[in-house]
Amino acid sequence: MHPTNISYIRQTQADYPYQFKSLLGIMSASKNNKWRLTMRSASRWLPAVARTTGIILLTILIVFAVFRATAPFLISSGLVRSGIEKALSDWTGYRAQIEGDPTLEFWPTPRVTLNQVTIREPSRNGKVLGHVDSLSADFSLWSAIRGHAHFHEFHFLRPILYIRRDENGLIDWTNEGRLSKAIEQAETSSGQGMRMSKEQDAAIGMLTIEDGSVEMTDERSGSIYKLNAVNADIAWPRLSQSLSAVILARFNGQDIKLNFDSTQPLLFFAGKNVNTTTSFVSPLISWTYTGITSISDFSALSGNLDLSVPNVPSFIAWSGQHLPAADALKNISLSANIAAIDNGLRFNNLSFKVNDSAASGIMDLNYTKSGKPKISGTLAFDQMNLNPFLAAFSMRLAAETAIDALLNGNPLQRLDLDMRLSSSKAALGPFQFENIGASLLVAGGKAKFDIGDSSFESGSLTAHLEVAPGDFDGGGKLQISIRNADFGGLFTRLKLVGPLPMPSSASLDLSLSTSKPIWVATLSDVAGTLHFTSSAGSFRQFDISTFRTLAAEKAFFRMSDIADSSFDFDSISVDASFAKGSAEVQNAAIAGRNETISFNGVVPFRTNGLALSGALEATSPSDADELPMLPFFIGGSWPNPVISPVATLLQKPMQQP
Repeated sequence: MHPTNISYIRQTQADYPYQFKSLLGIMSASKNNKWRLTMRSASRWLPAVARTTGIILLTILIVFAVFRATAPFLISSGLVRSGIEKALSDWTGYRAQIEGDPTLEFWPTPRVTLNQVTIREPSRNGKVLGHVDSLSADFSLWSAIRGHAHFHEFHFLRPILYIRRDENGLIDWTNEGRLSKAIEQAETSSGQGMRMSKEQDAAIGMLTIEDGSVEMTDERSGSIYKLNAVNADIAWPRLSQSLSAVILARFNGQDIKLNFDSTQPLLFFAGKNVNTTTSFVSPLISWTYTGITSISDFSALSGNLDLSVPNVPSFIAWSGQHLPAADALKNISLSANIAAIDNGLRFNNLSFKVNDSAASGIMDLNYTKSGKPKISGTLAFDQMNLNPFLAAFSMRLAAETAIDALLNGNPLQRLDLDMRLSSSKAALGPFQFENIGASLLVAGGKAKFDIGDSSFESGSLTAHLEVAPGDFDGGGKLQISIRNADFGGLFTRLKLVGPLPMPSSASLDLSLSTSKPIWVATLSDVAGTLHFTSSAGSFRQFDISTFRTLAAEKAFFRMSDIADSSFDFDSISVDASFAKGSAEVQNAAIAGRNETISFNGVVPFRTNGLALSGALEATSPSDADELPMLPFFIGGSWPNPVISPVATLLQKPMQQP
């Protein structure tokens, strides 16, 4: 409003107060008349709606209050008890017995609690299939008043369940009960879908298990598996709908967690192939699987699998098995896409890790014509420790374990392997390899590990390890062939002490065998042969001039007394045989430019001892007068044995004219 108008109104109000108030009264009366007209129009319909709504709400409240107040008097506890007994019997197909009196609650929802519930076989003294200390369930109040009991949202306190897995791998869920019939209908339905009538599609709701236990008898393996401290939440709205379960339990002293989700649970229980998501978590093994699975046939798997075993020795002990030399395996993990193939599974895009060695490749799991499972494939490692693979030959299960009963013997007899392995770097204890190509074969009662080609100490290496048949207790054999390797560098890197040859290039052929199981065999049980040759090099800590001087002056002296310098040689040749914990050296010769050392004798492994007789003579017969033959004997412990020269010269046999 303009300031001039405001001043005018204020002046008018001061000069003519009575007239101004009259004017305001007229304006106010006009507004009130309009409001009364509006309210009078609304009052024609508002009271009718309000009264009707109020009456309806009040009626509902009165009916609800009366219904709640009279429900305990209208509903018989015996009806609820017999109803839940009938419901349990109908669902399971067995006879349900309730010892305790039911307890009814009507707020906030109608709920019944029963104590000491037992499920038995139909016969009079039938076997107990389950027992529940306390069972609670919600029920329909209106249905109960009409004489019918419908239950949902079950809570089981300290249940004990006994189940059986038959020879076909299926669970004996019920005995012609409602659940069994639904599963049977799913099993006989065509395709992966199934139709279910409204009467058959029963409501289940949420099932909660608190402090329960499960005991499963596997007739296929003869084993019994027990779960304790079971706590679970299972969401299954209706039989035809999805199932989601979270289960916490304790198995063999370890806490485990299992998550399971399926959109077709009845088909899954019927042993058909369905899509599921499953995860298993424990301190010793964890895995997650998403894809097609079957409770009766694991060869139907098709999906993604991630598996991790962070502590292999602890996992083996937890699973009730015994694997000698299992300490070589620290941890294992793998990730793969699983696809079904003829008579088996294929692991595509496989990422595999053993200890600190990672590999990728492809692997198949199928069955031979005789029904024996077989694993085959190709794995490429960035670096590989051969110890775990050789430890696989030590696999022998302890007697009378659950897995032993399952396999009925050694797993190497129950499983075929055909694996090809490659790695840019590999290690076997202190030995290093490069660009290795190997294979692992277990078939026909034999186990073989071959290194077909490998770079070893600037040379090449091939090897063959074979475990003999006879329950794999018949022993085994090892063959190694090394060509043009730097043994001098190897001896230096291994920090071997004492006088040793240091050739720049040498070759070795080693063949060993044992008649005892290789996982218990010691050096005393090994027999075999060795052939070693080398090119030029030096024999460290062996002064040949001092050797001749001391041999002429003393009856005895130690190897350390001649360790001031080295003996240069042109070649070495050694033949030896092994038996009963000792090596018998034959035809050993270290040929230098002027003199040659030859020796033979026995080297006991267990005592690091030596018992060798030898001779030092001129390499060329023309130098025999200047460098006469010097026989000697070496005895004592390595690396500082005692040398004793022989008093008389050995006479060479006279040559025939």
